[in-house]
Amino acid sequence: GAMGGGIAQLAADKGWPVRMKDIRNEALALGYAQAAKIWQEKLKKRRMTRTEFAGKMSLLSGGLGWEGFDGCDVTVEAVLEKLAVKQAVLKEWEAVARPDAIFASNTSTLPITEIAKAAARPGRVVGMHFFNPVHKMPLVEVIFGEKTDPEVTATIFDLAKKMGKTPVVVKDAPGFLVNRILSPYLGEAVRLLLEGVPMEAIDKGMRKFGMPVGPIELLDDVGIDVAAKGAETLSAAWPERMPIDPAFGKLVTSGRLGRKTKKGFYRYEGDKRVGPDPQAYADLGVASPGSASLSQEALEARLIYPMINEAAYCLAEEIVPGPDKLDLAMIFGIGFPPFRGGPCAFADSRGASAVADALSRLASEKGPRFNPAPLLADMAKQGKTFFGKE
Repeated sequence: GAMGGGIAQLAADKGWPVRMKDIRNEALALGYAQAAKIWQEKLKKRRMTRTEFAGKMSLLSGGLGWEGFDGCDVTVEAVLEKLAVKQAVLKEWEAVARPDAIFASNTSTLPITEIAKAAARPGRVVGMHFFNPVHKMPLVEVIFGEKTDPEVTATIFDLAKKMGKTPVVVKDAPGFLVNRILSPYLGEAVRLLLEGVPMEAIDKGMRKFGMPVGPIELLDDVGIDVAAKGAETLSAAWPERMPIDPAFGKLVTSGRLGRKTKKGFYRYEGDKRVGPDPQAYADLGVASPGSASLSQEALEARLIYPMINEAAYCLAEEIVPGPDKLDLAMIFGIGFPPFRGGPCAFADSRGASAVADALSRLASEKGPRFNPAPLLADMAKQGKTFFGKE
């Protein structure tokens, strides 16, 4: 798929030989096409010669079997976001890989400790989570499971840097850091749609806030099926804070997977987004789309404040060492507006009490998913900030 092809392209671009494997030739061809497309852009802009293009492409090879993997130092797994599938691939890989080779999973939500339970050598299993599109997004989450060797975590951290990325070491938990904080934001955007707020108004409001794309546009870009799978994992972990919305399932069963199928919340002509798809509202069961509206302030409270709340939970659980690393990951991972400083810095600019009060009001109106995190509630009471200034 797009992620696997993107990771292969990035490694080959740095001069490493890359071996790709899939279970269907069509999927392998997609990997090659994804890599070629990125280099063709460079070729078009004269940032690469035809000879260089041919040289880079020659570093990619692939097949349906495990031939060639016995010589690999690192294997990055980017298969379907299902625990059983990832564990089956891991077992197959261990049968052919060297004992000192590293299995790095590009999972976006599944805990590394769970994936590694299928391994004979769990110390060699680690998370290496890239963001889409791989060649543009600067962040890589490096996730260590309960049994991951520290040397393996350090190697993958170093590899991410050599690939030109900014790595952040993250503790193992469902959704890790970025997707866990992103999930309430995306879920709430879909609930606003179901309440009758037009998708273009939601997206425009968040672009005005400084996001590179709106949340509904982002769901189309990521893939509605991919987002639905991630939502299931996170909802199982925190059902009260991240209740799964049946809306996702409805869209997936009606074949609305987003940009990749040219059919999502929006309509597409080629690669171009050309406006909301009225049929998407019908598939969601929204009787009167466009019947509700929210002020910019109310929109920010509904979408951004739950992210701040989840950030507080992540810091309390020490998913990352501190608010500086958390803000860096959110800016580099999803394009949280840099001029806002990240969710923690933005919360400090608003004041913990203002954020906690707004969340409490939403909790009384919309349900317990908005209840302020204990850390945020304590900060509000004591007049404290994430970055330690009174």
